[in-house]
Amino acid sequence: MTEEEEKRIHRYEKRQKRRRRELMKRLVCLVGVILLAAAVIGGISYSVSKAKKNQAREAAAKAKQEAVLKKEKEEKEAEIKKQKEEEKRAADNTLTPGVPVGSDTASTEKTVYLTFDDGPSQNTQPILDILDQYNAKATFFVTGINQDYGDLIKTAYDKGHTIGLHTFSHSYQQLYASTDAYFDDLNQIGEYVKQKIGFVPCFIRFPGGSSNTVSASYSQGIMTTLSQAVQEKGYQYYDWNASSGDATGSNVPKDTIVAEGTSCEYTNIVMLLHDAIGKETTVEALPAIIEHYQSLGYAFKALDRQSFDAHHGIWN
Repeated sequence: MTEEEEKRIHRYEKRQKRRRRELMKRLVCLVGVILLAAAVIGGISYSVSKAKKNQAREAAAKAKQEAVLKKEKEEKEAEIKKQKEEEKRAADNTLTPGVPVGSDTASTEKTVYLTFDDGPSQNTQPILDILDQYNAKATFFVTGINQDYGDLIKTAYDKGHTIGLHTFSHSYQQLYASTDAYFDDLNQIGEYVKQKIGFVPCFIRFPGGSSNTVSASYSQGIMTTLSQAVQEKGYQYYDWNASSGDATGSNVPKDTIVAEGTSCEYTNIVMLLHDAIGKETTVEALPAIIEHYQSLGYAFKALDRQSFDAHHGIWN
């Protein structure tokens, strides 16, 4: 090989080395560009993903806050609605002279108005529990005799039952001595109940009913006078057209009370029962009485201003 040929080969190899170096540089640059592009794309993807996650978190937090606010609003609206309903209920039940109370015509709806006299006592709470169990409402004509259980008046009212006045003393001799004596006693029980539930109810029941003749022993013609006078003062008196038979004595046999209490067939039944001391068998009989009428399609309601008042004939 000549010297000239060696030179050409040497120059060729140098050119090839330069090309390889340039190619390597280009390759390195290309790889760098690719890596940079990947990093940029990855960064963008991460930013987008992070933004989406943040947006999701913000949306979830907003939805949660809106749900809380909605719940609070609904609860407040429900509370306001309940308060208005309670205010209306109290207004409807409050003694208001000049505003009519009661109806002398029975409705067409099959209804039982359970009415409990002479309480409250230790028998009142078990009766309230039974009424809750059967989703039944009732009316309690209360006295001031057993004040150890006086708080049950409010308990009954808060459960949706009606509170009526049955006189404070339940002493025939005392309250039927004169018209003034009766209203003194009625005013006393009215104020006592007002301390418990905030108002004087317009619903009353005469001890012995308006048809009682015992009152004649103390004042002739007093029931005739009182039956008109109470209505003029804004009250309405409620007798009954069905009896459980528990008024005949202490702890009348349960079967007797059930038999008597399930014998009525009126469309509107105003039933006389008692929740006083000595009426434990009334408590025992109550579930069977309720079940009987519920099976016949009756609703159990508390007395209100529109309810049938079931007046008796007056004999004094």
